[in-house]
Amino acid sequence: MIILFSPSESKTNINEYGCICKESFIFQDLYAKRIEAVNIYNDYINSHSAEMLLDVFGIKDIEEIKEYQKNIFEEATCTAIKRYSGVSYSYLAYDNLNQNAKDYILNNVIIFSNLFGPVSAKDKIPNYKLKQGAKTGSFSFEKFYKDNFSHALDEYTANNEIVDLRAGFYEKFYQIKQKYTTFKFIKQGRVVSHFAKVYRGIILKLMAENNILESDKILSYLPETLEVTDCTLNGFKEEFILNILD
Repeated sequence: MIILFSPSESKTNINEYGCICKESFIFQDLYAKRIEAVNIYNDYINSHSAEMLLDVFGIKDIEEIKEYQKNIFEEATCTAIKRYSGVSYSYLAYDNLNQNAKDYILNNVIIFSNLFGPVSAKDKIPNYKLKQGAKTGSFSFEKFYKDNFSHALDEYTANNEIVDLRAGFYEKFYQIKQKYTTFKFIKQGRVVSHFAKVYRGIILKLMAENNILESDKILSYLPETLEVTDCTLNGFKEEFILNILD
């Protein structure tokens, strides 16, 4: 089972390990490529004014810039699953899971970082700031990672069931080329964004707690606040439409 997951804009300040190195990441054969993108980011944030970085970081308070305008290669790290702290991660509540569920997350989840690209949940990354879709000059991180990491992801996911819990934007990093399962969340007849983040975290949590290795088993564990209303097949994508009842 491979589960694809989004990052979050908000992050923790947890530091448990040293600075990034080749062994920090999955796809070590592509470490030089990954660092190529990180170097572009690092050089950009340390050679531009605070005013120019507001949009890249996606923040409004210019005083916050100082927290992130540093040499990212010298920053301490923690596992990716602990680095992110947004809505989905709050509802996943990784720290409260038992060890078997934690191991499930660490071994099965790929997170699509706006800066570091596809990382395993157990990869070690520093705190950073890069707004979804932001460019440093003309450099597009999502295009770079799609061009350079798609083949490795194809090989990594081959012969595995895939559940895609990413927000739609992260399809720009990688398009799945085999059968996979995903979900669309509806509330009062409308597709929702915030509640989608909530339930992506909840679904990942229930998958981990129940050691789900077959995607069709997920529906058996859905909370009472979710109702399956439809299922569509479009190419490789099997999409369940889930109505939020609460």
